[in-house]
Amino acid sequence: MAYLITRLTDELGWARLEDLAAFEALLAAPGAHCVFVPGDPVRNLESTDVAVILPEIRQAFQNRFDVAIATPAIEQNILKAAGVFKTPSLIFFRDGAMIGAIPKVRDWDDYMARVTRILQFETA
Repeated sequence: MAYLITRLTDELGWARLEDLAAFEALLAAPGAHCVFVPGDPVRNLESTDVAVILPEIRQAFQNRFDVAIATPAIEQNILKAAGVFKTPSLIFFRDGAMIGAIPKVRDWDDYMARVTRILQFETA
């Protein structure tokens, strides 16, 4: 993984999802969760852009969700489970269910509008 992605776990202390057990544990935890699925940062330069923007998004929403980074070992499993097929993607979960996703890099206003709608979604 590129430095800008690994710094999210190494410097900010966000969880690194190495296997499906870690992903399932995240889904079982209370609260809202964002899983960052970066994809290949060498082939897709947008991955590092999202890695830079994501801490700012979380701060703008006053840490109303936690963030975990999917490793290449489980990226495809998470994308398939969520029905999302583009990377990079931010996939949001609450109460074990997906509540929304934001594929690809977006402009700031689009992130703010989309995350607001996603966090308002109530699971059944």
